[in-house]
Amino acid sequence: QVQLVESGGGLVQAGGSLRLSCAASGSIFSINAMAWYRQAPGKQRELVAVATSGGATSYLDSVKGRFTISRDNAKNTVYLQMNSLKPEDTAVYSCNALIKSSSWSRPSDYWGQGTQVTVSS
Repeated sequence: QVQLVESGGGLVQAGGSLRLSCAASGSIFSINAMAWYRQAPGKQRELVAVATSGGATSYLDSVKGRFTISRDNAKNTVYLQMNSLKPEDTAVYSCNALIKSSSWSRPSDYWGQGTQVTVSS
C-alpha cells in the first residue's frame, strides 16, 4: 500500500509565496513521474507541473517562471515552490505519482488528499 501525504497549503496575499510538499510512503520499489495538479471551483482539474525520474520538468504555461517543481528521490518527496502567486492560482492542489511497488509490478497511479491554496487580492 502506498500513501501520498501533502502539506504546505494555506492563505497568502497576491505576490506571496508558498511551498507545497508531497511525501510518498509504503510499498515503493520505484517512482516514475511525480506531478502536481490543481482544481479550482467550477473548473476542470489541470496539470500544473511534472517531474520525471530522470529530472525533466514541464509546466502549465500560466505558471512558467513562477512555480518550480523539484524532487528529493532519497525521501520520495516532490515539492512545488510557488512564487508571485495570483488570485487565479487559488485551487485545491493535489500531488500524483506513478509508482511501482515491486520490480515485477506495473506502475500504478496514486493521489494525495489535496491541499487548499487561497490567494487573496
